[in-house]
Amino acid sequence: MATIFSRIIEGEIPSYRIYEDERYYAFLDINPLAKGHTLVIPKVETDYLFDLDDDILGGMMVFARKVALAIDKTMDCKRVGVAVLGLEVPHAHIHLVPINDLHDIEFSKPKLSFTDEEFKATAELISTAIA
Repeated sequence: MATIFSRIIEGEIPSYRIYEDERYYAFLDINPLAKGHTLVIPKVETDYLFDLDDDILGGMMVFARKVALAIDKTMDCKRVGVAVLGLEVPHAHIHLVPINDLHDIEFSKPKLSFTDEEFKATAELISTAIA
């Protein structure tokens, strides 16, 4: 059975797309820790990040860097934090979270809520900053 992320890639489930290429997809987390919290996933369905082959894993980090630089340009943050948890969805993924403090990337914190319009505006803002 396809993961929720595979279904997002296929367009079966809507997402707030930031950027994609033939191998990766980046979209806003709908349960974010911060405005601009983005997920980066490979289009190949693999449960564990470190089960990806070297080429896909390395490429995923280069892709994530491109997205992170756009987040850094457009969101009010000191840095873009990177987290890999891997337990929430059985599909390898990287969290890119705009942070100003170490505690901004604590996943036990209550998640933020945004309207559909706010998510769309944030996705558009970040996506237009990708070089």
